[in-house]
Amino acid sequence: MLKTIEDALHERFLRGLSVSGRRPALHTEGRTVSYEEMHELALQWAGSLLAAPAGPPRAVGVLAAKGLESYAGILAGLYTGATVVPLHPGFPADRTRSMLQDAGVSVVLADDAGLAALSEAVGPDSRLPVLAPFAADGVGGARRIGVSAQDALDEPRPVAPDDRAYILFTSGSTGRPKGVPISHGSTTHYFRLMDERYRFDADDVFSQTFDVNFDCAMFDMFCAWGAGGSISPVPLQAYRDLPAFVAERRMTVWFSTPSTISLIRRTGGLAPGALSGLRWSLFAGEALRDRDAALWQEAAPASTLENIYGPTELTVTITGHRWSAETSPALCVNGLVPIGTVHEGHDHLLLDEDGRPTDGEGELIIAGPQMTTGYLDPEHDRGRFLEHDSRTWYRTGDRVRRLDNGELVYLGRLDAQVQVQGWRVELAEVEHALRACEEVQEAVVVPRTTETGTELVVFYTGLPASPAALAGRLRALLPQGMVPKHYRHVEDFPLNSNRKVDRNRLRAEAGRLLDVPSAL
Repeated sequence: MLKTIEDALHERFLRGLSVSGRRPALHTEGRTVSYEEMHELALQWAGSLLAAPAGPPRAVGVLAAKGLESYAGILAGLYTGATVVPLHPGFPADRTRSMLQDAGVSVVLADDAGLAALSEAVGPDSRLPVLAPFAADGVGGARRIGVSAQDALDEPRPVAPDDRAYILFTSGSTGRPKGVPISHGSTTHYFRLMDERYRFDADDVFSQTFDVNFDCAMFDMFCAWGAGGSISPVPLQAYRDLPAFVAERRMTVWFSTPSTISLIRRTGGLAPGALSGLRWSLFAGEALRDRDAALWQEAAPASTLENIYGPTELTVTITGHRWSAETSPALCVNGLVPIGTVHEGHDHLLLDEDGRPTDGEGELIIAGPQMTTGYLDPEHDRGRFLEHDSRTWYRTGDRVRRLDNGELVYLGRLDAQVQVQGWRVELAEVEHALRACEEVQEAVVVPRTTETGTELVVFYTGLPASPAALAGRLRALLPQGMVPKHYRHVEDFPLNSNRKVDRNRLRAEAGRLLDVPSAL
């Protein structure tokens, strides 16, 4: 297949470069980087990555916090024509090691935190080359490679639509993360639709609330860069006075999980008109409640608010509902805002419990150009993809209802997978990690809905332990966002008529308990 720049994800940055060369592409704490500066860095870093001792990479790991290294590093990885694998330096070492191996990463671009995480994951004697452009000399050992202006590329390398743009990892029920490859062709289709839907421009400043290994971060980066706008990572301290931060950065596009609404409300940041500078307010990653949408709309009255939905396997988001104070409340089900209609160019069906298409309510399955071709490990494809009507469809595992106007509304998960503050969590993976704790014999994790979102409650047998001790052990095995807050020791689990653990009863009990011991 012909390789070009036009079908590449990084073509969006080049488009922004042509519009906003000396204007900011990125605002970080204490530093503003223009399009021209980031382009030159990416060309230099890409050339150095291609000249690494192991030879031109097939996959480039970017192991860095939300700073210049992560954003310019992702761009540099794309410029090489290789697949980019964004990684989180705060993840447990075993998890990072597994991701590096599964994705076939042969060179890593890192910041200081990433260097420390990499050393822990692969050991100090690893031969994996690492480019750490701003790290102090002597840090990182012999595996360090340097930045050479002589190796800088003249222009990004071409790719084909079927080439992988990036790989992201989602929670896996076996305790092993599932790698999701997304092609340049999928991102081309997706961002074309986003351009048409939102009409972003060079004056737009995007929030960046998501870590770069989260697919929604791709929306922020490449919607902004495709329009010549800029992105501005939101530091934790900014949430103490978000209106001031939004005003100071002249932010116009906000994108976060709905749980953030509760956080900002608690800090007093959602007074009517407090976010008057926003023109777009977007929420994804978990169910959006109607009362939260209404409250945010009052704080950001000049913005258009949307609830957007989509699993990583379908390239960031695949549906959208535009909130209207006049009509949307009547469309909500169980207080949840509709997720809207499926993107142009895709087909979708609802399946009943017997796997047959139904009109009213069922599991959402989707086919189309945004769908991944499958997980890195084909074993993970089982149960997630199906053949129907001579096509391959992705099974979302989400139960939805079709409204009279054709929009969809999310009703809940069909399986044991939940969203916790934007994290997609397989309960089986958390239970697997719990059983590795010496005090725990068996464990059941259930979700509990609160005013601030979904929380995880652990019921376990074995020896009683303090919640703080269990949470501490889990942090060595799981990302922070997957570590449950609440723990309860039980002598035995309740059983249903089939002699299986009665999870519904445990969910009900978790919902009634106001004093479940917390790890916080």
